Amino acid sequence: MAIQKLYAGVKLRETRTRAGLTQKDFAARLGVSLPYLNQMENNNRPVSTAVVLALASEFGLDVTELSSGDGERLVSDLREALADPIFAGSMPPMADIRLTASNAPGLAHAFLSLHQSYRQVHERLASLDEALGREDARAMPSPWEEVRDFFHYCDNYIDAVDRAAEHFATRDGSPGNTRVAAVTALANVGVTVEFDDVDRLRDFDPARKVLRISARAAPETQTFQLLLQVALSRQDALIEATLDLARFHSPAARDIAKIGLANYFAGAALLPYERFLEKARACRHDLEVLATHFGASIEQVAHRLSTLQRPGAKGIPFFFVRVDQAGTITKRHSATRLQFARFGGACPLWNVHRAFETPGRFLRQLAETPDGVRYISLARDISKPAGRFGAPVRRYAIALGCEVRHAPALVYADGMDVTRSDAFEPIGISCRICERRDCHQRSVPPLERQLVVDPHLRDVLPYRVE
Repeated sequence: MAIQKLYAGVKLRETRTRAGLTQKDFAARLGVSLPYLNQMENNNRPVSTAVVLALASEFGLDVTELSSGDGERLVSDLREALADPIFAGSMPPMADIRLTASNAPGLAHAFLSLHQSYRQVHERLASLDEALGREDARAMPSPWEEVRDFFHYCDNYIDAVDRAAEHFATRDGSPGNTRVAAVTALANVGVTVEFDDVDRLRDFDPARKVLRISARAAPETQTFQLLLQVALSRQDALIEATLDLARFHSPAARDIAKIGLANYFAGAALLPYERFLEKARACRHDLEVLATHFGASIEQVAHRLSTLQRPGAKGIPFFFVRVDQAGTITKRHSATRLQFARFGGACPLWNVHRAFETPGRFLRQLAETPDGVRYISLARDISKPAGRFGAPVRRYAIALGCEVRHAPALVYADGMDVTRSDAFEPIGISCRICERRDCHQRSVPPLERQLVVDPHLRDVLPYRVE
């Protein structure tokens, strides 16, 4: 089997800049010539094994970072944006897209921001009753999209916030009493906690310093909301500093991101990094065992597994997604090569959509994407009742998965024959950019292919993809 060459010019430049070294000094530390370093930084030559070892020993770099990060995400996002009909007839080859993502990531991000702005303007013009006369009808990404991309390109791992949450949860050395620690921490800053029979999950009165938590909510939800308030009350300086570094374009995006970071703190405190990673490995990532051990929900555990990307102590690279009953993606993250569509829903052949049909059960699937990468995917429905008769019940489905090479570390892979090629179902990212020509569930034609329509023939689809 051919060994894949490693090109990591961007990571090399980042490491050198962070160390404050010139190319000459950096080359000397790595034990290579200046021209050779220059070629590696510009991705004209792959990174050698000797350089990888030198990066680890001289600069403490986690070598797994060299082959991870923005690369695959950028390639996937660029490919989807370029599949927009506005670029019809000018789709660059995949090699050029990969070259742009690896050599000019800043330009790639700028292009994606420009495309998002175009989509915003296009959608506003399509709804004149909303666009006319509005001062905020400007060409910029929506706050939700901007915050989503912030977490997306941080690999869904915020180191400073994660470590602060871990310190809070583990400083007394006893797991399982995070809820008590949260109430105590709030009391220390003058906040009184009350559990009331109300629909609203959390209601904080800053004037009276009274936090009301719904007594109807599940225990893990109550704990999470307590920890979220701890983040807002005691970690405000850290969160604000993180927001300053992010440089959001609008106050709305910053406000949304602040809640997102507070939620991140709550999840990381409920499931502290080192303890959670150790237990996950010990139980082979059994979601139910982890949920019971940490007093968390299945969704909280699955989401946390997808964030275990701490340099030097990484867990399995998982993807995590949550969809509603209409198939709309409401949460998404991937530390794997599989990247979700930025617009629209997910592939209908994915088992996450079947989870609604089998409530309370885990569904397992072996799947293969058009690029030939194989995955194991776990899906389950999630219900969020309001705690009283007549109140609406929110229903979602979540999926958690990883590349099949990690199957031995998953209890859910037991009994599955991962060696059979025909055991893997063909799935895609979204129909508009999927390369498969014979998919029986295709909803729209692929934008990159020519179609042949024969009025005398009718197959599963009313056209043939060339």
